[in-house]
Amino acid sequence: MMVNILPVALLPVLTLLTGVSPLKPEEIYVKTGEMVVLHCPHSTKHNHNDNNNVVWTSYTTQEMYVINNKSAGQKQMLIAGRSLVILIASVNHEGNYSCSVGNASSQFRLTVYNTQSTENEERNKYSKTCYAPESCTLSCPEVNIPDVNTLNMTSNPITWHRQGDSSSKDSYFSSVEKEDHGVYTCTRSYQFQGQLYNMTFTVILDVQPQKKSGKPMILSPYKSDVFYVDLGSTVVIDCKAVVHSDFDEVFWLSDTSFVETNDSFPIFYNYTMEDNNVGIDVTASLVFKKVSEEDLSRRYTCKLESASELSSFVTVTLASKVCPLPLLLALGIVGILVVVIIAVVYAKFKIHIALFIRDNLGCHSSTSDRKNYDAFLMCYGNETDAGLNEDNRQWLKSVLEEKFGYCLCLYNRKIIPGKAEAQAVLDCIEQSQKVVLVPTTPDCGLGSDVLNDIHLTLVQRQSHLVFIKTEKTKVPSSGSVPEALKLLGETDFVTWKGSSSMIHTSSFFKELRYYLPAPQHPTKTRLLPREATHYDNC
Repeated sequence: MMVNILPVALLPVLTLLTGVSPLKPEEIYVKTGEMVVLHCPHSTKHNHNDNNNVVWTSYTTQEMYVINNKSAGQKQMLIAGRSLVILIASVNHEGNYSCSVGNASSQFRLTVYNTQSTENEERNKYSKTCYAPESCTLSCPEVNIPDVNTLNMTSNPITWHRQGDSSSKDSYFSSVEKEDHGVYTCTRSYQFQGQLYNMTFTVILDVQPQKKSGKPMILSPYKSDVFYVDLGSTVVIDCKAVVHSDFDEVFWLSDTSFVETNDSFPIFYNYTMEDNNVGIDVTASLVFKKVSEEDLSRRYTCKLESASELSSFVTVTLASKVCPLPLLLALGIVGILVVVIIAVVYAKFKIHIALFIRDNLGCHSSTSDRKNYDAFLMCYGNETDAGLNEDNRQWLKSVLEEKFGYCLCLYNRKIIPGKAEAQAVLDCIEQSQKVVLVPTTPDCGLGSDVLNDIHLTLVQRQSHLVFIKTEKTKVPSSGSVPEALKLLGETDFVTWKGSSSMIHTSSFFKELRYYLPAPQHPTKTRLLPREATHYDNC
């Protein structure tokens, strides 16, 4: 039944006319878009089952009207028994409400707010205090929620979320910790006539340190433990407990013997007490004046005896900080094995490792005096041992120059008409970083007489040679290497194994490249024949 517009200011007058004293309205706050229920309380003067006689009235700034089933449905509301249910709250529902049964009435003030209203949001926050490390259960508030039995609604399980975390949380903590402190939101959802309606509440979980109980208990050490000490040092172990009676006592045992409180003994304990709000804090400090080997073999027990509770205790032992000899020996053996393994692996794969670093990472040593050539291929002939034939020498030269980019000085390129052979050889050696000796048979044009002419100069310069030997020339022997070569500086040996060494990925080329410097990769310029010099191959 609708009533003409009536100012809210006339409500006290109407209340006086009914003979009922006005009551302070109950403040209810609800977030926009959520469900809220107003419950009309029971009166001792009326039958609690007299739900059909409850009259709900709404007062707004514009009108007053009695809520019935027809008007409630138009405004997203329901009347169920003694409850007024607003399914989806909006600003249009904000205002004063009253319920009356006979001469008894109750007043409500409904405020609908949005998430930006910080002040009203705080009114719907609830707090929960738990103590670490005890179990803790969060409860979703049962405030202004519907009676699902009366409304024929279906209630869904409550879901929990922690502020800042999108995943759902469990409301039960088997052992709550300080890190669990925070703001949690629980959501109650109800299914009604095919629609889902929600109610959310905010619960602030406050985690406090362990609450002191009303019974005596040892606080530390928390469990049986090992204390690592230095022999000959002074050590103090504190046993802390809380007691509630003068008959409760804390003391120390060494194995099964009592530790004395007399500080003239090598081992003793002292006793301090301090009152707090809920009991007496007791500290029994076990003191070792000078830790001995004998002390390490005993067990020390802090025991709490109480007249009201069962006795409790914790046991500790001492251990030396010095690392046992077997452990040091084991660590030493393991360290030696690791060094040996690394050395063996490096010795076996050092060539592969060096070439990988040089080719892929560009890391290689470089000389400050950059020379015109990376290497000088110096052929010499001998009559007793097999050497590389012309095809092999050409293949060696082409792989080094074209595949790996080396700049080579070759004897036949350096010979200029009218110039001495010995001087041409010395020029190549002077302008090259390494000298590669290539044995040939028959003589490729450079004889022993030339080597004999320059051997004094080679000895003075201590030239670094890379000597290519064949499988038949395992080591330089008398007659296989001219006497001049024996007087040269440091020499590295690489074995040519015939056709298997011609592959550019063979061990021969890997070893040869390992002993040679990294190629300089000069820009090659094709010159006219008349302009060509001894640098035209680079």
